[in-house]
Amino acid sequence: MELAQLKNILEAVLLTADQPMEMRKLEALFEADEEQCPSSDLILQALSALQEDYQGRGVELKEVASGYRMQVVPECANWVSRMWEEKAPRYSRALLETLVLIAYRQPITRGEIEEIRGVSVSSHIVKTLSEREWVRVLGHKDVPGRPSMYGTTREFLDYFNLKSLDDLPSLADLKDLDKLNPELALEQEVAAEGEEESAGEEEQVVSADSVDGTEQESQESAESDESLDGEVSQVSADDELAEDDQLDAEDSAKRAEMALDAEESADSSELDKAEGEGTTTVE
Repeated sequence: MELAQLKNILEAVLLTADQPMEMRKLEALFEADEEQCPSSDLILQALSALQEDYQGRGVELKEVASGYRMQVVPECANWVSRMWEEKAPRYSRALLETLVLIAYRQPITRGEIEEIRGVSVSSHIVKTLSEREWVRVLGHKDVPGRPSMYGTTREFLDYFNLKSLDDLPSLADLKDLDKLNPELALEQEVAAEGEEESAGEEEQVVSADSVDGTEQESQESAESDESLDGEVSQVSADDELAEDDQLDAEDSAKRAEMALDAEESADSSELDKAEGEGTTTVE
């Protein structure tokens, strides 16, 4: 079979197929005609020629995980989608983060996903990913409880236009993954340096705060001593005034007592004198 004829056959098959075609399926198409059965190398050559023919057009021949398929180029996908009223499903951030962790860390358990994300994984998320056939249970971890270990499927690779997991973008190219967990970051050295610088800045701030706190404490201590000295001086002055008042009161009392004694002595002398005069007159 000539290459040109083989290209036309493969083009027709791929345009009408409702799913990607593996090499095994493509080879099976020619098994009935043993005389014109092309070799695997010739089929690959025809597929490569078709890929070159569709360069720069609205459709392309793409090899994904499940095989070869004809598809619309991404530049034209927006206009083609207007043919259908149904809109593409929108997925939550939590679902996409869970899918990313499964894709990059598989096999991974639900508990490990929760540990990395810091929040629980909803059963609805796992159910949605399983219904979409993007993830599947690869086995069970040999720990108490035997939790399921999840991994991605061929349908996941086909949906995201990937041939294998090696075609996934590196974590360094993903700008938003550093928010998930430091374990996912590739540039650990840069992060470590950033942490050291932050620690140094915090230490300087703490030192400055300590110095300011020490100066403030010294100033407050000095003000407290001055206030205490003032209070002590005031108390001493008050004590001295109270003592003076007490002495003055005692002195006044003594003077009053002496005056009273003097009056009593005077009265007694006059009485004695009167009695003496009366006695003389009677005689």
